[in-house]
Amino acid sequence: MASGPCPSSVMGAAGGEAPAVAPQRPAQLSRYESQKRRDWNTFLQYLRNHRPPLTLARCSGAHVIEFLRYLDQFGKTKVHAAGCAYYGQPAPPGPCPCPLRQAWGSLDALIGRLRAAYEESGGTPESNPFAARAVRIYLREVRDSQAKARGIPYEKKKRKRAQQAAAEPSTSSSAAAGGSGSGSSRAAAASAAQAGGSSAAPSTT
Repeated sequence: MASGPCPSSVMGAAGGEAPAVAPQRPAQLSRYESQKRRDWNTFLQYLRNHRPPLTLARCSGAHVIEFLRYLDQFGKTKVHAAGCAYYGQPAPPGPCPCPLRQAWGSLDALIGRLRAAYEESGGTPESNPFAARAVRIYLREVRDSQAKARGIPYEKKKRKRAQQAAAEPSTSSSAAAGGSGSGSSRAAAASAAQAGGSSAAPSTT
């Protein structure tokens, strides 16, 4: 009666055992993907702890803003109040009792990750609470108020990047012109050398 191959039959002809196949490791998540997953789990935990409990399907832009304000208690950015002596100073010389808040840049990046995580979890762009107009208005107000309180114009970096982008084409065109000029110089030098060589040759007449 024919039987299936026994374990010894899979050995090589020389008697060596078949090489073991190393198990494949799961692909490691990028830093962005890892942070996005942590943010999403934090938001879902916030919904579970909400009173009354809130489901993702019933979440609106107002609930997202409420979540952002909840995160302020864990902020590390000093935001001076209007009556503070250091209001509008980017580098205050001393401490003050003004509260710590989440920086606008951190909140803006957080909303971007949560907006992507929502749609990756099956949500539609039309129902995405993180893309709500109220959330965009809130982030704009936080940006403007923190810029005044901390004396940091957030628009300056954008203008600087725009100026650098505008300067790049002129730089590349100058380099191209320099390259063509050097090529012309080399061609002229070669022609001069050839002419000099022919005039220096002895006459055959």
